[in-house]
Amino acid sequence: MNKPLPALLSLLLAALLGVAATPLCAQAPTPPPASEETPARTPWSGLAPNQREMLAPLKDEWDQLSPRKQARLLHRTAYWTTLPPARREEIRQRIVHWQQMTPEQRREARANEHRFREMSPAERQRVHRSFERFQSLPPAQREQLKREWRQLSPEQRQQRIQQHDGTRRPLR
Repeated sequence: MNKPLPALLSLLLAALLGVAATPLCAQAPTPPPASEETPARTPWSGLAPNQREMLAPLKDEWDQLSPRKQARLLHRTAYWTTLPPARREEIRQRIVHWQQMTPEQRREARANEHRFREMSPAERQRVHRSFERFQSLPPAQREQLKREWRQLSPEQRQQRIQQHDGTRRPLR
């Protein structure tokens, strides 16, 4: 790898917090069909076994979710159940991770996802490649880089990003 690892970590911020931390259930809501004004609430006991399997991380709070959120999740579950078992498990783990996040972490993940979607295709591709390089590092090295990143001030993070790719990004 030609670039220093701390500089690589700078580029990965959006990918780690925006793309990787945002589970599929946090994506923009799918609008309900035009013929359906308000979906009916579906109790946990009314779900099919394959739906309960996919949505197991939400079991304890399912009955308190809004009917619209339930409907969105059920709509996605229809697709998720067609995926290979390994991909379904990955989705379940993302749901678990999302459930464990604080409201502030969820807001930040949504904001990062929005920033990622606003990038040009070339920028998104560059972030994606950097994220893949980061993922290929040994776990201990990834954790060390994350710890170092968290200790940086916003200004220091901005400097690392500029050192890496020469562009200016607004500070948050």
